[in-house]
Amino acid sequence: MLNLSKPTEFIKPEANCLASYVLEMLTAINVDALKPSFTQLPEDPYLEGHYRFRRLSHFQVMGNRLIQMPHRRLFQSKQYNPLLGDVIREYAELEDELIQLEDFQRLIWEFFQFCQLCSDSNEIAVHQIRTTASSQQLGNPAPEGIHRDGVDLVGIFSVDRYGIDGGETHLYKTKTDPPAFSKVLNPGEFLVFRDDQYFHYTSPVKTVDVEQGTRDVFVLTCPGLFPPDA
Repeated sequence: MLNLSKPTEFIKPEANCLASYVLEMLTAINVDALKPSFTQLPEDPYLEGHYRFRRLSHFQVMGNRLIQMPHRRLFQSKQYNPLLGDVIREYAELEDELIQLEDFQRLIWEFFQFCQLCSDSNEIAVHQIRTTASSQQLGNPAPEGIHRDGVDLVGIFSVDRYGIDGGETHLYKTKTDPPAFSKVLNPGEFLVFRDDQYFHYTSPVKTVDVEQGTRDVFVLTCPGLFPPDA
C-alpha cells in the first residue's frame, strides 16, 4: 500500500458542481513524463480485436495523503454496460513507477477537487487505457456505445495521440439528442462531467500515415465500480 503526499502546488478548479462539465488544460502536468508507462499496458482480455490495453488502480484520499487501495476488480451491470455488463473484470494494477510520479499524483488531486464538490466518496478509480488502430483495423475507445458508467463523476485526461484521426469525445443529455459537447481531447486536456447529467461516447480512431496509431488516456471515476460482494 503506497502513501502519496499531496504536491506542494496543484491546480484548483474554478467551478462547482452546478457546472455539469468542465474542460481545462492542465499545463502544470507534463504529459511527456506519463507517456512511457503506456507502452507497458497489458492487453484487455475482455475485448476481441487486440486493440485495447488497460490497467486499473484505486486510491483513497485521507487528509493530505493519497493511499493506494488493495487490489479490487471492476464490475458494471448491464444497465450501464450492455457489452460487458454483469462480468467481473480483472486488470493489473498501475505500475509503481507511474504512481510515484508527481505529474500523475497532480492528476488525481485535481480530480479529487471536483469529487469533493460532487460526491460523498473519497475513493477514486484510475483506468489507464491505450486504444490502438492499424491499417487493417479501427480502434474503438467505447465499444459499449453511448453510455453512462453508474458513478458520480467521470474525468478523461488525454496523454497522447499518435498517428490517428478520430477519437472525438461526445456528451449527450439523452441517447437520442444531438451531442451537447463534441471535441477531440488533445494531450493535457481534462474533461470532467457528472455521470448523472450526461451519457458519453468516444468515436473510433483510424491510422494516419503510420503502421499503428495510439490514443492514450486516463479515465478517472468517483467512486470506483466494484462487484456486489466487494
